[in-house]
Amino acid sequence: MLGSTNGSSTSVWMDSASVPVFPPLQGDVDTQVCVIGAGIAGLSTAYLLAREGREVVLIDALGIGAGETGRTTAHLFPPDEWYAFIEDKFGAAQARLVADSHARAIDQVEAIVRQEGIGCEFERLDGYLYALPANGGGHGPHDLGKEQACAARAGVQAELLARVPDLSFDTGPCVRFANQAQFHPLKYLDGLARAFVAKGGRIHGGTHAHRIRGDHQRQTVSTRSGNIEGEIHARAVVVATHTPFNDRVVMHTKQAGYRTYVVGLRVPRGTVPRILLWDTGDPYYYVRLETPDSAREHDVLVVGGADHKVGQDDHPEHRYDEIERWARARFPMAQETLYRWSGEVMEPADGLAYLGRNPMDDDNVYVITGDSGNGMTHCTIGAMLVTDLIMGRPNPWSALYDPARKPLHGLGDFVSEQANVMARYGEWLTGGDVDSVQEIPAGEGAVVRDGLRRIAVYRDPGGALHAVSAKCTHLGCAVHWNSAERSWDCPCHASRFDTEGNVLHGPAPTPLEKVELAMDTSPRPDAPRGGVRRPLR
Repeated sequence: MLGSTNGSSTSVWMDSASVPVFPPLQGDVDTQVCVIGAGIAGLSTAYLLAREGREVVLIDALGIGAGETGRTTAHLFPPDEWYAFIEDKFGAAQARLVADSHARAIDQVEAIVRQEGIGCEFERLDGYLYALPANGGGHGPHDLGKEQACAARAGVQAELLARVPDLSFDTGPCVRFANQAQFHPLKYLDGLARAFVAKGGRIHGGTHAHRIRGDHQRQTVSTRSGNIEGEIHARAVVVATHTPFNDRVVMHTKQAGYRTYVVGLRVPRGTVPRILLWDTGDPYYYVRLETPDSAREHDVLVVGGADHKVGQDDHPEHRYDEIERWARARFPMAQETLYRWSGEVMEPADGLAYLGRNPMDDDNVYVITGDSGNGMTHCTIGAMLVTDLIMGRPNPWSALYDPARKPLHGLGDFVSEQANVMARYGEWLTGGDVDSVQEIPAGEGAVVRDGLRRIAVYRDPGGALHAVSAKCTHLGCAVHWNSAERSWDCPCHASRFDTEGNVLHGPAPTPLEKVELAMDTSPRPDAPRGGVRRPLR
C-alpha cells in the first residue's frame, strides 16, 4: 500500500531484510522478454514467464525493491475502491471479476511462497472495514450494509458485524472480509529473485531504461549503466516501473500520483489482534501488525494514511504527527515511534488498475500501473494477466483492466484531476518561494525566480548550493520542494527527483537540467531556521 524513495525515512521492511545485488548491464543483449522494474510487478512477471520457459532479462535503475515495493505496508486485501462503488460503476458481473482477480492473486502469492520455500511471513488474516459517523468526516455506517451485500454478490466471504472484535476501541459496525493476507515484501522479493535466477532468468541492477522503439515483431530497449550505453533486443517488453516512462501523455491523464504516510509504533506483544484494519474516513487510515525477527516481547503497529497529491504539500511532516495522534488515541498501549516513512501510489480515474498492452505502443509492449493503494494484489494480477497475453492465452480480466479503456466510470474525478494539473502550469507566471537563495537555510530547498527561469535550489548541510532547472523533464510542470523526503516533486504527473536532479520516480525520462547560479549565494544571517514555509495548496 505504500513507499518512500530518498533515504530520509526507513520502512520496517528495509530495516529488517536484505536483497541480493545484481551487476549493471554491460553492452547489448538479445532475449525473448525484457521486463523493466524490479518491484513486485516486474519480478512477479519475470518469474511467471521464466516458469513458462521464456527467456527473460529483468532490469532496474536502482535494484530489487528499491522503489515503492520496499515502502508498501504489504496488505493483500479487497480493492481500495469498495465493492459497492465497483458494482455501481461497472456492474455486478465486473465486480465478480474484480473479486476473482484479487482472490486469485492472493492465492498465487501463497502458492509461490510454498513452492519456492520463501520465508516471508506470509499469513492469512481477516480484514475489517469500519465506518466513521457521517458527521465525523466519513461515509456513515449505513454504507456498510450495502458494501457487505455487494461484496457477497461478487462472491466474497464478507460478514456484517456490530464491531471489530478484540480491539482496544469500539469501532461500531464493520464488514469482515475473511481470508485476506499480509507478508514481508522484501523477503518475498528476495525469494522471488532467487527462484527467477534459478530458472535461467537474468537480473541487472543499476541499469536505466530511457527509450523503447521497434515494431510488433521486435522491440529495442535503450539502457544506460553509468556511462555505458546498451540495448536489449526482445520480442516483448513489460514496463513495470510503477508509472510508465515510455508513454508521454495518454496513461498520465488517466491516473494521478498521491503521497501516503506510515508510522510504526512499538506495542507489547499480544495487545493488538493480528488483523488488517481500515476505515471510511477522509482522510482514511489503515492498520496492520508486524513482528520483527529480532523482537521477543513487542510487535510493530503499522499505521498509514494522510494522503495528498504528490508535490502539493512542501512540508508534509505534520502528516506523520496526525497519524501518530490518531493511532495513540485508539491504541493506548502504543509506545515509542520506531519508523516513519512515506511512499507513492498511482490512483486511476475509475479505481481499477491498468494492466495489459500499452495503448499507444505496438501490441508487444505491456504496462502494469495504477495500483490504487493495492500494489501487492494489483501488481500480482498484472503479472498473471500479462503472462497470459505474452503466452497467447485468453485471460478473463483483460478487458476489465485494459489500459486503453476510457475513464467513463470515473469521469468526475478525471475532470477534477485534469483541472488540478492545468492550474499547476500557472505557477510559471508567479514568483519564487523566496526572493533570494540567501534565504534558504541548510538542509532545505526552494524555488527562486531568475528572470524567465525558475530554479530549484537546495542548500546542503555544509552550506553548498545545488541548483537545477525547476522544469520537470516530463511535460514541463514546475517542481516543488518536499522537505520530508529532501526531493523535488512534480505536482502534475508525480515525477520525483533527488537534490542533484536525478530521477527518483517517473514518468520523467531524464534528470533535471543543471544550472549555474550567477547570484550571491551566501546565506543571510536572518534566514529562517525552520525551513522555507509556503502555504499548502
